[in-house]
Amino acid sequence: MSIELRKDYAYSLLVPTSMGVRITPAKHQPVHSSDTFFMQATSAETNVASIASYLGLPVKVLTTFVKGSPIAQFIKNNLSSRHMAYEGKEVAQGDPWGYRHQFNIADMGFGSRGPRVHNDRAGEVGRTLNVNDFDLDRIFRKEGVQVVHLSGLIAALSQETSTFCLEIAREAKKHGTRISFDLNYRASFWKGREKELSGVFREIASVADILVGNEEDFQLCLGIEGPEAGGKDIGSKMESFKGMIDRVRKEYPGASVFATTLRQVLSVDSHLWGAIMWEGGNWHVIEPREIHILDRIGGGDGFVGGLLYGILKGWEPARWIEFGWASGALATTFLTDYAQPADEEMVWSVFEGNARVKR
Repeated sequence: MSIELRKDYAYSLLVPTSMGVRITPAKHQPVHSSDTFFMQATSAETNVASIASYLGLPVKVLTTFVKGSPIAQFIKNNLSSRHMAYEGKEVAQGDPWGYRHQFNIADMGFGSRGPRVHNDRAGEVGRTLNVNDFDLDRIFRKEGVQVVHLSGLIAALSQETSTFCLEIAREAKKHGTRISFDLNYRASFWKGREKELSGVFREIASVADILVGNEEDFQLCLGIEGPEAGGKDIGSKMESFKGMIDRVRKEYPGASVFATTLRQVLSVDSHLWGAIMWEGGNWHVIEPREIHILDRIGGGDGFVGGLLYGILKGWEPARWIEFGWASGALATTFLTDYAQPADEEMVWSVFEGNARVKR
């Protein structure tokens, strides 16, 4: 089976997102005891898109910026360096207590000390993302997009962004653009909005062609019964995860690809990493294998990015999940929370377990 994609397009992949910066202490130290930090531009959705953009496919980012902000310029420079086109409204900061780009303050952890992530999103300009700020007819009809990737993080960010994602999904469907939806549940985003967001997520899922989540996302976002996430011996839960995906398929028969990652944490720098995908009546499984971690953040996004890259390239489905698994594993070897593959061979070497020097 293959997913039929538009032949007339300017962009292989389109991602709506709220950009911010992440600061991480040097040398795996905790935040509270550090005075030296590495700063990067970040968002889950551009983490996904980086696989395609670094490997030469045309990618576009829809976002919003704080007008005149040096952080906004830092982000724009970064997107350009990742070979991504972007467009977005310039929003005035207002007073010193006005809009800004989000800060993600992350400790990678080390050994037996687990990572800790603190999100500082007060005044986040991305919460103002509005469908009226973009010419969706131009983007989807005149320019053309093969796949739009939507994330539950953006869909749940605010009432405006919920509407924004719904309208993008509707417009994409109208023009034959395939829709990828990574559920990306965050409890703090859903608090007090459970009924509203449940309706939003169900509508997006109902028009999606590709549905992706981790072990818990399908359960928490769509109310689908599934196994308990985490714990030990995740490989023994494989049939339970397949059962969960079967239940999702019955609820959302319009989608043709369903996938979930599997992770068991042995220590901060050693995880068991696996994946399951269903497409066209076929199961594709990668049993959990040990991978070594520099920084775990972004591994799931890398998986989705690799999966979508395989679909965009028109590969056989078995290769989609293999490339996705390897792209996720590759992402965890970078200090940035997105993978920066030099070429496809770098990714396939990860899948093959070939870490020999290349001269």
